[in-house]
Amino acid sequence: MVCKPIMSNRFRLSILIFSVFSGFSLLVFNLYNLQILKGEYYLDRAKSQLANSLEENRGNIYFIDKNNNQIPVATNKSYPVIFAIPKEIDDLEEAVQSLLPVLDMTEPELRSALQEKNSNYKLLAKKASDDQVGKVNSLELKGIYINEQKSRFYPFNNLAAQLLGYVGPNDEGGVVGKYGLELFYNDKLADSPAEDLVLTIDRNIQTEAEEILANLVKKFSAAGGSVIVQEPKTGKILAMGDYPSFDPNNYSKAKLSSFLNKNIQSIYEPGSIFKVLTMAAGIDSGAITPETTYYDTGELKVKDRTIRNWDLKSYGQTTMTEVIEHSLNIGAAFAEKKTGHEAFYNYLLKFGFSKLTQIDLPGELPGNLKNLSEDMNNPVNFATASFGQGIAVTTLQLVGAVSSLANGGHLMRPIVIAKDEPEEVEQVITKGTAQKVVSMMENALKKAEIGRIEGYRLAGKTGTAQLAGKGGYTSDVINTYVGFGPVSDPKFTILFRLEKPAGAPLAGQTVVPAFRELAQFILNYYNIPPDGLAKE
Repeated sequence: MVCKPIMSNRFRLSILIFSVFSGFSLLVFNLYNLQILKGEYYLDRAKSQLANSLEENRGNIYFIDKNNNQIPVATNKSYPVIFAIPKEIDDLEEAVQSLLPVLDMTEPELRSALQEKNSNYKLLAKKASDDQVGKVNSLELKGIYINEQKSRFYPFNNLAAQLLGYVGPNDEGGVVGKYGLELFYNDKLADSPAEDLVLTIDRNIQTEAEEILANLVKKFSAAGGSVIVQEPKTGKILAMGDYPSFDPNNYSKAKLSSFLNKNIQSIYEPGSIFKVLTMAAGIDSGAITPETTYYDTGELKVKDRTIRNWDLKSYGQTTMTEVIEHSLNIGAAFAEKKTGHEAFYNYLLKFGFSKLTQIDLPGELPGNLKNLSEDMNNPVNFATASFGQGIAVTTLQLVGAVSSLANGGHLMRPIVIAKDEPEEVEQVITKGTAQKVVSMMENALKKAEIGRIEGYRLAGKTGTAQLAGKGGYTSDVINTYVGFGPVSDPKFTILFRLEKPAGAPLAGQTVVPAFRELAQFILNYYNIPPDGLAKE
């Protein structure tokens, strides 16, 4: 009886020693399994999660509305991801044939990913759809898994895609902003803590502008188009878009050319819109007035060149106001000659056509005035520049220059960040000159009828420029219209640009109706009272 407790204690001690030894052995085995057998797998997963965290912490981007409500347009969202652990796949052929109809991969791509037996983590679908997830789950394939990962999300898909840009992988296994604001402000958006961006872009105006632009391009089977809306007094960009566009949620499916913001990354000959700037230079220099006349014969000899009006007509005794009304090339060349080449060129510099606007967007191009600067004594180049040929500008530079006319001669830096204060670049012309040119533009819009909105005073100018090709100009054209209103207190400047419309129609048939439609929307949206009832 005395031995029983002793045997019991020894038994308990043996059990304890065995348990400790077993637990330690299991721990050692797990450590070996984690660090040696599956070390590479977890290292790959850790790298993946690091890249994911970099994207997850990225700051948001917001548009606003007329009440300054913030609307997220670039944020972060959890997506299902489908990945493989190739070492666990028993039947490669079964896995390939089963997954091929489900994933957006070619057979060579999928086979290559699954047969990499030295890899423990192969991403097969980063933003898997619910349908893909359901089908993969139903397959129950060994070595194929589903997880969740945070990625950049653009809730309005194509809206302002070129302005926003997108987020994609970099060479270090992380993510980085590419194109647009995602690139320009990448450091701030990706910083820790990340900063948010609130833009000047009005979501409702942007949506309407892009819808009108898309319909315009489709209606005239054009190669593409652009639109900008700016607030003249502050320089704020209320809308900026291009068509065709792309979906930054699925940027890999888009053409590389669709990533470019043509409003700042493309220059072109603006055509007859330049005539209002030619008049502004002439009037401000004192060389002409709106009432100055010349005799229009329909053509003008300049050295070995003959310049003609766009409609091949002659108009006899004609005022500068009528030059804008009928968009006469001969009249613009007359005004430039009276102003003088050097003075005219200096005004173009003041309007900002030879430098960057300094907008907070990447890849901006300056204008091109080389035809003028390289030979200040060539009358042909200056004559053609007076009506927008032989020189090249961006649409952002052009809308800014016309906005300066609406703003009493004050050229403002274009801004897209809401917290930025308005910044005057230069007083290009006097307030008196600006008022005279605006009056000429208002008169031209009234006479043309098609751009009018009953009860409102609006001003604008068309431009139809032939595209240059080898050995001269082609039959293809670019239509542009820039207009603003209400003239008594301008709230918006709108520019529409249409590239290569089928049949080369005039701007009055294409971009002017588009301007009127968007102007009517903005007038209603802001509830702007009529300013032209007494003048109708």
